[in-house]
Amino acid sequence: MRSGIDISQFDQTTRPQDDLFRHVNGKWLDTAEIPADRSRDGEFRRLHDQAELDIKAIIEELSDGVTPSDTAATDAEKIAVLYADFMDTDAINARGATPLEPLLAQIDEVNSLDEFVELLGSFARFGISGLTYPWVDTDSDDATKYTINLSQGGLSLPDEMYYRQDEFAEIRAAYLAHVERMAELAGVSDAKSFAESVMDLETKLASKHWENTETRDATKTHNPTKRTDLDILSGSYQWSQWLKGAGVSDETFSDVNVRQPSFIEGLGEIIGEADLDQLQNWLRWHTIHAMAPYLSDEFVAENFAFYGTTLTGTPEIRERWKRGVGLVEGVLGEALGRVYVERHFPASSKEHMERLVAAIIRAFQDHIDELEWMSDETKVRALEKLATFNPKIGYPNKWRDYSALEIVPGDLIGNISRANAFEMDRELAKLGGPVDRDEWFMLPQTVNAYYNPGMNEIVFPAAILQPPFFDPEAEDAVNFGGIGAVIAHEISHGFDDQGSKYDGIGNLNNWWTDADREEFDARAGKLINQFNGYETIDAPGTKVNGELTVGENIGDLGGLTLAAHAYELWLDGAESPELDGLTGMQRVLCGWAQVWRGKAREQEALRLLAIDPHSPMDVRCNATVRNVPQFYSAFNVESDDELWLDPNDRVAIW
Repeated sequence: MRSGIDISQFDQTTRPQDDLFRHVNGKWLDTAEIPADRSRDGEFRRLHDQAELDIKAIIEELSDGVTPSDTAATDAEKIAVLYADFMDTDAINARGATPLEPLLAQIDEVNSLDEFVELLGSFARFGISGLTYPWVDTDSDDATKYTINLSQGGLSLPDEMYYRQDEFAEIRAAYLAHVERMAELAGVSDAKSFAESVMDLETKLASKHWENTETRDATKTHNPTKRTDLDILSGSYQWSQWLKGAGVSDETFSDVNVRQPSFIEGLGEIIGEADLDQLQNWLRWHTIHAMAPYLSDEFVAENFAFYGTTLTGTPEIRERWKRGVGLVEGVLGEALGRVYVERHFPASSKEHMERLVAAIIRAFQDHIDELEWMSDETKVRALEKLATFNPKIGYPNKWRDYSALEIVPGDLIGNISRANAFEMDRELAKLGGPVDRDEWFMLPQTVNAYYNPGMNEIVFPAAILQPPFFDPEAEDAVNFGGIGAVIAHEISHGFDDQGSKYDGIGNLNNWWTDADREEFDARAGKLINQFNGYETIDAPGTKVNGELTVGENIGDLGGLTLAAHAYELWLDGAESPELDGLTGMQRVLCGWAQVWRGKAREQEALRLLAIDPHSPMDVRCNATVRNVPQFYSAFNVESDDELWLDPNDRVAIW
């Protein structure tokens, strides 16, 4: 039996007690170069690359015998036609900017604010981002039904802080120049003034945006609002006009959840005061930006120069076939996923995963029972929620129906627009109907996992269920350190600072005693303070935002703590074998460290520190183990070791 630990990448000159991340991954860190077409690399990306190649092979096989001129009736034909049209660069370059002309002409014809808002609704159907972002999800007051959520929008930079903080001044200047160059390519007159007009409006919108630490707060962003109150709140922004343009009934927005009310109020003020010309310029820019990846080489290159190189430090754009695969996955992803699962996900892996999930849940039950800081009353509620978790493994029980999606050969922009309209109609059709608890929000070929509080479910797509996360041929210590910790991480999201606000049904419901909630918040605050002191090797000198990342950090802490305990239960008193010179618990911890093997370009690391709720990979590895008791016993960590943390400073939540 193999260990599943890649000891070939160990740096034996670095002790695990001082830097577990480097001890396990040091040779890779020293020798691996981030490919020129990406901003970061590592194990997640390696698995993504393989899944991408697998999907490409499926597309090519499905395309065999189908030509772009064929009528696309079946899913296979739609896949073939969409991919072929995207790969036909001669035709795309010959069209130049002409696909933009009918869209820009519609903007030119706008003569009033009401007409502008109506056009926003029309363009939303075709994937052009608006001033707000409406989306459908389960109702936080009643998880048996769906509701509309309204989120803040209108920006083209990654976050509102990019418009105001001094550290992003160079990026703002580059963005202004980028908008000007794109406007020139699109044939917009006086491109410099155009860019300044866009920047001015987006800066005003950004001033009304909530900060990212607020937007992740489930309580603050829960603001059920009746339509009449929404109209009063939004002022000049008339929703009847938007709905008319979107082609949906006025009753659709009879009840909505306004996630950031002050933004909606501020939006009404801003557009009420703005010149119509400025609003049109803003929409022209967002139209050009949305369509840029599907236009001629000049648009693609300029779009990548800013959003790829300037923002993330990536030197080269990804090969066109990779971008084509991404496009087809975005439009017909489950049709591809169905074939992917048939070829790459055996039933035995699903069965093994089910046993691992059961082991993690058992460990969580033990931990809840033994918590010293939680009252019996709250423990009962926590165990009730844990018992209702719904694990989804590998792939959906039913596959999405794409029969109503029209794909027309030779009409790339039209196909993309119709695909966005198809998806919008699919989402809106949920309203008024029963909640579909079989729906997945990731594709089977996605290398990731998630927890959904509104359905109290944990979801593990097929593509992540392979080494180093999951190795069915290895002794299971590595699986507990890898996918076991991921399973426990996702379960822990149901009990993190936000997930813990939802009950087992999926309703936003306080099931805590006041004293228990206060103690939980104190422990979470202690974790926030810990992470505020960390910085990543990829961007030295810049600290992690502990408040932004606290939910994921609680997930990591719970994930590894529970995975380690689950492995102990898994052994059931038996002695774990020593493999590759490592004990079982050492392999659990090394399995944890090797899944975080990765590095990022400095520009990308800085961008992620600003907006990403996850801590950097090296921090996730080392900062977490410092709080886990098994780390200290497995490696005999002592007070003069670098990763030692005084027992009084360690955080234990779940």
